Amino acid sequence: MSIYAIGDIHGCLGFLEELLDEVQPDLTRDRLIFIGDYIDRGPESKAVVDYLINLKSRYPRENIICLKGNHEAMFLDFLQGNEKELFLFNGGLSTLQNYWGYGWDGKGELILPPEHEIFYRELLPYYETPEYIFVHGGLKPFIPLEEQIEEDLLWIRGEFIASMDDFGRIVVFGHTPFKRPLVMPNKIGIDTGAVYGNFLTCLKLPEEEFFAKGLGLIEDI
Repeated sequence: MSIYAIGDIHGCLGFLEELLDEVQPDLTRDRLIFIGDYIDRGPESKAVVDYLINLKSRYPRENIICLKGNHEAMFLDFLQGNEKELFLFNGGLSTLQNYWGYGWDGKGELILPPEHEIFYRELLPYYETPEYIFVHGGLKPFIPLEEQIEEDLLWIRGEFIASMDDFGRIVVFGHTPFKRPLVMPNKIGIDTGAVYGNFLTCLKLPEEEFFAKGLGLIEDI
């Protein structure tokens, strides 16, 4: 079994389709892990979620793993009437436009397709294997995995990235965009800024082989 981890998509459906067409994971046995931030900023947030829901329906549930990103957390807060400005300030308007035609309730609140509501509610805060920890933002140094709080798992940046702490396993993360994947002894960052005109990255493990699709320069990634 191989593991494939894909970085922050942010509504860039075309890059995702091209990437998986190239990588061709065998999803009857391989594991495909999405690191979070499927929505916001890009043009096709709802379509990305449709694509992921379709994948999950076609293959064994344990082989398609979808983690929660901070943008999904903000969207869920928005739907509950909380922190609306924060969601909109961070690119949420494009997501609302994608869902606009689906429906609104009598109070002017957005109604999600039922399968989308289930998708967002079932997103995992992290995923672990004997060799790796997969998480959207990162981990608080010196805190055991089971004691990490969701805010750090989804939002942490500099403190985690600068840390040389031994987290027990290699941490694969997104959230913080780099021009090319960040590879360190204790962590691998795979958000390569697809929505900012760079590219979407897929990491194959345990080989640590990288694949990319996008508008950026991707030679010798």
